[in-house]
Amino acid sequence: MSSKAYELGIMVGRFQTLHTGHQYMIDKAVEICDTVGIFIGSSQESGTEKNPFTYETRRDLLKDIYGDRICVNPLPDIGVGNNSLWGDYVLKNIVDRFGRTPDLIVSGKESRRTGWFESEDGLCVSELYVPKTIEISATQMREFFINNDYESWKKYTDSRIWDRYETLRQAVLLSQNNRDTASI
Repeated sequence: MSSKAYELGIMVGRFQTLHTGHQYMIDKAVEICDTVGIFIGSSQESGTEKNPFTYETRRDLLKDIYGDRICVNPLPDIGVGNNSLWGDYVLKNIVDRFGRTPDLIVSGKESRRTGWFESEDGLCVSELYVPKTIEISATQMREFFINNDYESWKKYTDSRIWDRYETLRQAVLLSQNNRDTASI
């Protein structure tokens, strides 16, 4: 029996790089879901300007902050964009990992994510849209690394990952001009 409003809530994101805006959404999911599954999109990508960090780095950042309160899973791109084919693929990955469809998808985007789920199984997935209350983006966060602006980066990150700054910065700098990506 569920002790919270939802048994299984999920989020999908690239987290290139994790920031307090992401955390705000994850915190909301943790508050209302017994189990929170985080699916890291473009998990096969790293070393590119848009996707500098490996799946493992992104997973570890999330785990440093949330520990066992979340379940982190890879979600490689399949090259179809944000549509029902993508939604069916996401849903299959969720069912493969958790053995069931989710009760809730948590999103911070203006476009509705439940539109991904046009199959019969997907129609019973609720959506929680968490409005953007923190004006930051992963692109801005990568710019902080490029400009070596540690103080600005710190303002939008959890103190539990501050010790990773230089390693993360090096990954961004090494991937700065690599636009060769398979991600959409």
